[in-house]
Amino acid sequence: MTALTMPARPKPDARLRPVPWRRMAWVTWRQHRAALAGLAVFLGALAVYLWLSGLQMHHDYATACHPASSLNCAINFTGRYGITAVIVSIFLQAVPALIGAFVGAPVLARELETGTFRYAWTQGIGRLRWAIGKLVLLAVAVTAAATAFGALFSWYNQPFAAAGYAMPLSTRVFDLGEVAFAAWTLAAFAIGALAGMLIRRVVPAIAATLAAYAGLALATALYLREHYMTPLLTSKLNLPDSAWIVSQWYTKGGKFAFPARGSQLFGTLQHFCPASNLSPMQCLSQHGYTWWASYQPGSRFWPFQWIEGGWLLALSVLLIAATVWLVRRRAA
Repeated sequence: MTALTMPARPKPDARLRPVPWRRMAWVTWRQHRAALAGLAVFLGALAVYLWLSGLQMHHDYATACHPASSLNCAINFTGRYGITAVIVSIFLQAVPALIGAFVGAPVLARELETGTFRYAWTQGIGRLRWAIGKLVLLAVAVTAAATAFGALFSWYNQPFAAAGYAMPLSTRVFDLGEVAFAAWTLAAFAIGALAGMLIRRVVPAIAATLAAYAGLALATALYLREHYMTPLLTSKLNLPDSAWIVSQWYTKGGKFAFPARGSQLFGTLQHFCPASNLSPMQCLSQHGYTWWASYQPGSRFWPFQWIEGGWLLALSVLLIAATVWLVRRRAA
């Protein structure tokens, strides 16, 4: 009896097909919709306040500030809204840090802490797609929202800038411009994502994000921003109100004498002008001293915005790329 041999049928490919990007986008939305909804409510409430307050301020500026240097403008506009505007701008400085801490830090840290990332990888979502799908989509979402919010704040701040109350390059308002605010928000998100990947626990990652963002923001405001472009030099006393004075000093005989603040200035004034109605600059000029200042003109606002936005974008891309690389190398 002869046994018939049948050719073996080829086995189907048992490998999992990668999940399409559009489905990964849907998964990201489902997992992080609570955080995105909270962000939308938070920014939406702030936007409503800025819009309603801005309408009233624009109306009052149009009726009280013609010209902007008038006493009526100082009393009925600047005196009425000035303190509120300062408080609002200081509060808004913390918004990018909060987004980075409560949206960026938990993106990877929560799943790494609970171990649910292993389940995601068995469903056809490799670790590379898992990381890129989450980080890129959420980064685009928070940056778009921050761009719109920065544009709204610039409109809100227009009356103060026109009245000379808000210097364009001051730290209080510069970080809230359209370009800088979006760039700082993206950087905060990237810092949070990297901190979550490194620490793998949500609460410590949030704390690390806040600390790292605060350090970067302070270093930029105190040391880096003033060097974006070469400061201008002048010995004229009538600088425009929009100028950002970087440093001041006195010279005598063409040589540096002492800074325009501190104990040396005080001692010199006490020696030459112990009781004088003249200003310090006028008094010292009578004794051969010349006041000098290096400053950044207010016209450099937009170049500074694009410079800061550019290096923050490069930093954010680098941090996100480092996070993806760590996921690929270390998350197993």
